[in-house]
Amino acid sequence: MIRVGLGEGADLDGFRAAVRGLVARRAPPAEVSWCPAGQADLFGEGERGEESAAPVGLPRALGELIRLVVCHSDCERYALLYAAIWRVLNGERALLDIQSDPLVHRLEAMAKSVRRDLHKMHAFVRFRETRDPDGTERFVSWFEPQHFIVEASAGFFVERFRSLVWSILTPVGSLHWDRTALTIGPAAQRGDAPESDAFEDAWRCYYENVFNPARLNPKVMRQHMPEKYWRNLPEAASIAGLVQQAPKRAREMIAREAAEREKRDPLKAVAAMAGQGPQTLEELNRLIAASEPLTPGANRAVLGEGPMEPAVAFIGEQPGDQEEREGRPFIGPAGQLFDKALGEAGIDRSSVYVTNAVKHFKYEPRGKKRLHKRPNPGEVKRYRWWLQRELSFVRPKLVVAMGGTALLGLTGKPLSVLKTRGPIAFDGQPGYATVHPSYLLRLPDDAAQQEAYAAFREDLIAVRRLMGESR
Repeated sequence: MIRVGLGEGADLDGFRAAVRGLVARRAPPAEVSWCPAGQADLFGEGERGEESAAPVGLPRALGELIRLVVCHSDCERYALLYAAIWRVLNGERALLDIQSDPLVHRLEAMAKSVRRDLHKMHAFVRFRETRDPDGTERFVSWFEPQHFIVEASAGFFVERFRSLVWSILTPVGSLHWDRTALTIGPAAQRGDAPESDAFEDAWRCYYENVFNPARLNPKVMRQHMPEKYWRNLPEAASIAGLVQQAPKRAREMIAREAAEREKRDPLKAVAAMAGQGPQTLEELNRLIAASEPLTPGANRAVLGEGPMEPAVAFIGEQPGDQEEREGRPFIGPAGQLFDKALGEAGIDRSSVYVTNAVKHFKYEPRGKKRLHKRPNPGEVKRYRWWLQRELSFVRPKLVVAMGGTALLGLTGKPLSVLKTRGPIAFDGQPGYATVHPSYLLRLPDDAAQQEAYAAFREDLIAVRRLMGESR
């Protein structure tokens, strides 16, 4: 019997090296014993490694299955995976296509369980604000995974929260990000993470406001948000009360809809919401960054940037591929054209505030590319409260809407940009409507682009004059 020992948790590199050595020795699964971490193994000190044996060629689907299953908590995972590898290398190349095979069925079920655990970690990690000893702002979260998925989840959190300093603590390991480098740390205890922070009231307020009592289904809710995660979710404190009040609230909604359908005023509803939730731009931005996208496909929110109380705020439509990757607005091709026109109009970009009506990138995949997909009116209106709250904190003297989505986000009405183009008031706020720079890039020929660009530049010159008048 050949004894093979691997590291704790998901030791993918150790398993890969062990498989190379076992295959080189033609060791069948029945002659291999996968030992607990720390025990002696087949290779001896300094012998195990990728240099000791040739790489093993496996189908891509099996490689992807291995990366998931090594994260499973089942102590038999390595033995099961090696059994599959052995069969694939010995005449059963299409093994994974036979879903009725007991080994394939079990491995697929394990992979599905790991994928589900990763999804739950992505959805139910909640950061709480703390301070490092040197005063650095750090966001810390506690999560209890079912499997060894901590390292496998790291890329998701680095991509989504790249601009923050954060730590995720779990009983099987920890992740620490300092905006430049990721550190994999040891297991932690629940007491190492903060119990709450000052922002949780705003988060609970947001959750309570988006909770729809008419669509309440406790059974489905527990499937998607199992109760074992509740004690680490700040919004869970509101669930019992929301469930209890749901029937009454649903009846009131139905009665109100029947009696007041023609009298409902979305602007009044938005005004009522303005007195709730976050009280600073920083709190609002943390809320937006932590919230699930209100449009499908996005990975993270792109927040506005610029000075407070500027002479003008430019509102775009939604971030693009490059903006989402870097987490900043107006830095892609349309943003570069925007910067050029600003400079020619005599406006310093560093003196203005720029943001988008929709904070997430909606796209459809085309091969390796992600192509912009226009948000629908319902999606734009879901972001209105965020946009209005943002502008109430920034307090620009003039607001410029660039494109139809921005106009809809500011007015709540589907207005034509070309018919509305020019000075306009947004709920009493001095404003201006113009095209979005991406519109210029979509025109069919150079002559049309040049003509449209000249008109866009004239709009910005008019904005500069209004900026002077508003000071």
